[in-house]
Amino acid sequence: MTPRIAIVVLTYNGVADTLACLASLGRLTYPAGARDVIVVDNASHDTTVAQVRSTFPQAVVIENGANLGFAAGNNVGLRYAQQQGYDYVLLLNNDTEVAPDMLDQLVAVAAADPTIAAAGPIIYYHAAPQRVWSAGGSIDWQRGICLMAGEEEDYGQYVARRVDFVTGCAMLIRVDALATVGLFDERFFMYFEETEWCVRASRAGYHCYFTPAAKVWHKIPLNARFDREYLAYYMTRNRLLFLRATRASWQTWLNVLIAQDLRTYLSLWLRPKWRTRKGRIGMGLGWIDFWRGRFGPAPALVMRKAD
Repeated sequence: MTPRIAIVVLTYNGVADTLACLASLGRLTYPAGARDVIVVDNASHDTTVAQVRSTFPQAVVIENGANLGFAAGNNVGLRYAQQQGYDYVLLLNNDTEVAPDMLDQLVAVAAADPTIAAAGPIIYYHAAPQRVWSAGGSIDWQRGICLMAGEEEDYGQYVARRVDFVTGCAMLIRVDALATVGLFDERFFMYFEETEWCVRASRAGYHCYFTPAAKVWHKIPLNARFDREYLAYYMTRNRLLFLRATRASWQTWLNVLIAQDLRTYLSLWLRPKWRTRKGRIGMGLGWIDFWRGRFGPAPALVMRKAD
């Protein structure tokens, strides 16, 4: 029997990207009767909901009524998939486009091994179609660093393999695994939630897998940098939350807090060429909010330029 797939596309504005993403999903070669598109909208204030309903009437649209973030927003789609009895859920960013056989390739990998909790494709930059953005992730527990393979041209060097994590940008999840692993930790709001989930899955006896046979293109800028306040805030706070949630060793904590974060923070303030870096405000607030236990969405101070 062909596995049933729920394709969950989380949206928060970006109507043009969303429509292009859904159009690419319409070209999938995976049997149409075994896949459904579920658009979960985080209270977009553009015309996303109206245009999705008019252009793609076959899609299920769930309106959250508020911006729940990546973790809680996708949890809505994951719960829906559980309730409706799907076999797998494909979480997909709305600013992506997929190869026609992408879903066939991911499902084939996951179906061949019941211990695979999540499978991920190779993800290219949309603006540079052969440049790799993500080819599976690894975790350096000694330094507390999560690394995605990529940032180079694809000349066939990537092979299918087990990985520590796959990015939530395009992530096929086995629905049965959710009963054991659970959903995303909503404290993260955005960033690191899928990595922490993959660690939980691994510790529950599952593993994650990467296959370059499945291909996705992501509309992320080629020169994207995490130096805006809200990005620096989430990356700082959530990295520390990741270490706590995964029970990292005290040696890892010392390395992260002293050898890395403190040095980076001082550099942002003291080195002349870094003094205008916007990230120092977000990084400082991320530190403060982690230690005082403030999670969820970032404070308005660091979100003023996020939209």
